[in-house]
This record gives sequence, C-alpha cells and structure tokens, in this order.
Amino acid sequence: MSISLSDVLIHIDEALSAERRQAVEAKLRDLDGVVSVKIPDDRPHLTLVEYLHEKVDSRQLLSAVTGEGVHAELVGL
Repeated sequence: MSISLSDVLIHIDEALSAERRQAVEAKLRDLDGVVSVKIPDDRPHLTLVEYLHEKVDSRQLLSAVTGEGVHAELVGL
C-alpha cells in the first residue's frame, strides 16, 4: 500500500499575531488527514500543508483557515 501525500500553499492576507497563527495551525492539524503544517517565521503570511488527499481536500483546508476569520486563498504547488 502506498501513501499518497499532497501539498498546498495557503496565502493569508492579514498580518496575524503569533497567537492567531497558532490558532490557524491548530485548526488545520485537527483535520483528519493533515500530516504537517508549517508557517515560516520569516514568511508568516504563507502556510504549507501536507495532507492525505484521500481523507481531506484543499477546499476543506482553506475552509478551516477562513473559518478562523482570516482572509486567505489557495496558491497550490
């Protein structure tokens, strides 16, 4: 059995505080199928998510971010 991972880059429009970035990251990590979430300190408007596309899709990832009251869009990879 092979595991098929996908990556997506989400661009966040606002400058978020560290606490809000942590809330966004936690919301993404709570989704079944998310393998990793990376928000670089030097580019906090970008969020890289690695996920199992059999369990979750990029639209669900974006919804989790925008559900935190953040304006964002999918960039893709």
